[in-house]
Amino acid sequence: MTNAATDPTPPGPLAGVRVVELAGIGPIQLACTLMADLGAEVVRVERPGGQVWAPPEREVMHRSRPSVAVNLGQPGGAEVVLRLVERADVLVEAFRPGVAERLGVGPDVCVARNPRLVYSRMTGWGQEGPLAPRAGHDINYLAVTGALHAIGRRGEAPVPPLNLVADFGGGAMFLVVGVLGALLERERSGRGQVVDAAMVDGASYLMAMAYGALANGMWADERGANLLDGAAPFYDTYRCADGRYVAVGAMEPQFFAALVRTLELADVPAQHDQAGWPRMRAMFTEAFAARTRDEWAEVFTDVDACVSPVMSMSEAPAGDHLAARGTFTEAFGVMQPQPAPRLSRTPGRIGPAPTAPGADSRTELARWGFAKDEIDGLIAEGVVHEARTKAADQD
Repeated sequence: MTNAATDPTPPGPLAGVRVVELAGIGPIQLACTLMADLGAEVVRVERPGGQVWAPPEREVMHRSRPSVAVNLGQPGGAEVVLRLVERADVLVEAFRPGVAERLGVGPDVCVARNPRLVYSRMTGWGQEGPLAPRAGHDINYLAVTGALHAIGRRGEAPVPPLNLVADFGGGAMFLVVGVLGALLERERSGRGQVVDAAMVDGASYLMAMAYGALANGMWADERGANLLDGAAPFYDTYRCADGRYVAVGAMEPQFFAALVRTLELADVPAQHDQAGWPRMRAMFTEAFAARTRDEWAEVFTDVDACVSPVMSMSEAPAGDHLAARGTFTEAFGVMQPQPAPRLSRTPGRIGPAPTAPGADSRTELARWGFAKDEIDGLIAEGVVHEARTKAADQD
């Protein structure tokens, strides 16, 4: 990685935006990673000890930003956060509704300190509604939106799509959009506002096309019965001779024709004749089973039929296309995605490696305006914690 101090790359598009992240897990981590990668100055405020799932320096979603450990349960803990808020543009929190208020860092008190603050809240269920105080995970949020019901094979159970749809798509990405929208509006009004990013709302929004199709009689409200859910033989995956898979997305007529021609099949049923789909699927299944995945990838290299090898996570970074684009990179000993999207003049970049919870408490509080004697006192009182580094342990 390039040293940030000597890197000639222009600052990212969010350079100058200061963000206080009241650290949580999952979508809030990704949202703040993205803002930091795009140049925002983000400080990760964690509870002492944090929530560490891996060696701190290998926590990909903690990259590009320092860590301060503050005990919000201690008298004086909330005041440390409010002092940071005074100099911030954005605060991001992911507590259950009412918790931030009980801790003394809710939107009213924060905005009283800084009327220009964009106060961003990340929850699964939202700030109100009968489920608002309940626990949940991606699968639960998807369950109530109709999205989970729609994913899976006909006659089989719904399939959780990892935690990509509610957590990261409906949560992290919509929170960042909300923050950017609020910052843009602040340029006109001079005032901040509260962003309520609920994963159920974001996941429902991602279903807009499906709900539109349902309303127009173009979508059946059942699994495995629609064009994009595996019902169509020309939009599905097929097992190859080596047990690996190819993905086929030959929806348009010209791509379907190229698929059939390249598979060297004759008398294939008409593409949209659903009565012929079982026979079409059987023909495709038999054809793809005759060669390995990589053999088929080679066959389709120069054929526009929308056929791709299904790569594992271990394989994907080295795949021809992603490698050519530099989509992944190895940073601090971990293979990980580069910042996205790409900007022509002010691209994002991966910043410093992740640090242990509280490793940067002293230096970051000083950068945010705390005096040395204040920091010493806060650490002595147990309000702020300072993680010991390996270097300190060796002294």
